[in-house]
Amino acid sequence: MQAEDLKLASSPSGTTLNRTFWRYAIPSVAAMLVNGLYQIVDGIFIGQYVGHEGLAGINMAWPIIYIFAGIGLMIGMGSGSLLSINRGKDKLTKTINNPDSDSTNSDSISRTIATALLLILGFGLMGSWFLSNYGTELLLIQGGVNNSLYQADQYITPFIWTVSFTILAAAIPILIRNDESPNIATGLMVMGACLNILLDYIFIVRLDMALQGAAIATVAAQMSVAFCGVIYFLSAVTKFKFSKLTINPKSFRFDSRLAKQILLLGASSFVMYLYTSFVFALHNRLFMEYGDSINVGAFAIVGYLMVLYYFVAEGLGEGMQPPVSYFFGANQPENIKKMVILATKVTITAGVAWVAILNLFPHSIIELFNSDDPLLLQETVTGIQLHLFAMFLDGFIVLAIMYFMAVNQGGRSLGISIGNMMIQLPFLYFLPKIIGLNGVWLAMPISNVVMFLIVAPMVWHHINTNRQDEISECLGTRN
Repeated sequence: MQAEDLKLASSPSGTTLNRTFWRYAIPSVAAMLVNGLYQIVDGIFIGQYVGHEGLAGINMAWPIIYIFAGIGLMIGMGSGSLLSINRGKDKLTKTINNPDSDSTNSDSISRTIATALLLILGFGLMGSWFLSNYGTELLLIQGGVNNSLYQADQYITPFIWTVSFTILAAAIPILIRNDESPNIATGLMVMGACLNILLDYIFIVRLDMALQGAAIATVAAQMSVAFCGVIYFLSAVTKFKFSKLTINPKSFRFDSRLAKQILLLGASSFVMYLYTSFVFALHNRLFMEYGDSINVGAFAIVGYLMVLYYFVAEGLGEGMQPPVSYFFGANQPENIKKMVILATKVTITAGVAWVAILNLFPHSIIELFNSDDPLLLQETVTGIQLHLFAMFLDGFIVLAIMYFMAVNQGGRSLGISIGNMMIQLPFLYFLPKIIGLNGVWLAMPISNVVMFLIVAPMVWHHINTNRQDEISECLGTRN
């Protein structure tokens, strides 16, 4: 956090808090939307040049690859939260004990970065083994058959040897943003998205490589983001210093205690991605059981439209996280409350607006993905109307998960993430049996309403409860 943010302690209701929120939220939302382009652009090219079977294929492959992006987010959010909390703690310590002190917690920072990188490498190696042995089986479980199965398998093959880059590309922009460089983080994501679009055109349109070309384009873009991000942090020990962190090479080592803390703090982010992957995979299975590949293709388009808002909500939550973590470390609970209320208003407003746009102009939006299949168009309109009407409530749930993560409540954050996934299961089981195909579409929005009624009071109670003892205990036990 910059020095101007310290004024919040004396004027918490001023424009400084709004400016702080938007300083982090705008680059974060932009980065997440750009990240969403990796999937959406793939969907547009595949829908237009391959057709509904290609959309069905990528929608079966996507939940598998998404798990590894979730692992990257888990490591990035967990280690990023530690970096921001420690920065707030350092500022509080200097303010109370030694205002002229120039010291930083370089040993802790060095161990945090080293631990995060080794976690990424370890999960990447395990992910490559998992994909090579079980990738096709996971596609079969989702109901993949014939051409859709073949194309889905073509999509996941290039990822087998590049899972580490998929994880690193998801984690490193978050770490850079928590290093007070949100614009650089956004720039990296924009670079990756532009490269992905260019390569999609080359491999899908010009070379007719279908889903395998889409996967190669995505892998290449992820590798470019990962390499540039590593260079950013390596600059901390060179004269060309971009990173604001102070890294002590002697302390740059794996720390098992920090690894556990990183995984606990970031676990809820991973569960959010696991939830999305699991729910998409289960929907694919049910749509193939109660319908056919047309229904899965329509669900793919609806999923892209839902993910577009989901990334906005996640970006707002990630933009809220560094200031809230800082305020938590600096012992400023009133500023935490105001930041959460502001982020909630923006998140819900954005969701309501997107739902309205989708229902007012469905045909124009759907035709971006496919313009010559009337059955696909009709089923996608049905999906928008039934599946997305409560989408903005899911945005609030994402924000709640990020809030509890930011204030070092990893257990609550993880509990909400798991609950959000588990609560859908009974609706997905019973509704299709009662009302058929429409029951598959309706399961998620109904579960969102129920989950909101549980989570909203929990968040409201927490931000209105005096947390001085909790904050002091956390700071007192942190090295």
